[in-house]
Amino acid sequence: MSGAPSLDGRVVLVTGSARGIGRGIVEALVAAGASVVASVHHAEDAPSLAAPAVVAPVCDVTVRSDVDAAVACAISSFGALDAVVHNAVSNRSHEITDAEHASAALFEEHASVSVRALLYLAQAAYPHLAARRGTFVIMTSPAGIQGTGDLALYAAVKGAQRGFLKALAREWGPDGIRVNGVAPLAMSPALEKAFAGDPGLEARLARVIPLGWFGDPASDIGPAVAFLCSDAARYVTGQTLAVSGGRFTAL
Repeated sequence: MSGAPSLDGRVVLVTGSARGIGRGIVEALVAAGASVVASVHHAEDAPSLAAPAVVAPVCDVTVRSDVDAAVACAISSFGALDAVVHNAVSNRSHEITDAEHASAALFEEHASVSVRALLYLAQAAYPHLAARRGTFVIMTSPAGIQGTGDLALYAAVKGAQRGFLKALAREWGPDGIRVNGVAPLAMSPALEKAFAGDPGLEARLARVIPLGWFGDPASDIGPAVAFLCSDAARYVTGQTLAVSGGRFTAL
């Protein structure tokens, strides 16, 4: 994380911060000097994120009043909001379901966390980001770009996120707000569970990653997000950055 650009004086709201990639992003942002509002879905996750530069409000991103409260927490705690990172995802995001048998309820769960929450965050954060010429970062997935054969709903909402970020980049560009996405490949609790269920999976996947290993949420994914939130990326908007060890070179 030593190579991360400076975020001194910046305030960043991160959704889905309790563990995995979200937690790694929070750690990288703090290491770069940012003050972070690390929203969590469950109150019991908040104490583990406690640090001088971090507050951890409980926020269900599918509820507009919760999103408004998280944004207000940034203002009341640190006096401003410079960036938003939407990392929250459905707990059922990696549940294998083909399109033929997918239920409307499961689709709504995916869409509410990955897409509707984006609208809530954009609406709540916009005036603050415009005032600071800020940044909006969406944690998306290669599945939303190249598709996937067994996670149709997940691919659908991740593809929608990419369209949303491109539209926002055009809409908000005149206000000086940059909007980008990150498509990561990193060791996470969900990936670890998959490896536990299939002992040969880790080796098979590692063979198709040119760098030969899985990214670390704090050391590899987090600094990429910090870069997009910094002035070093001031001329980058409307883009999706694949941070995947070369696994997805065609994105």
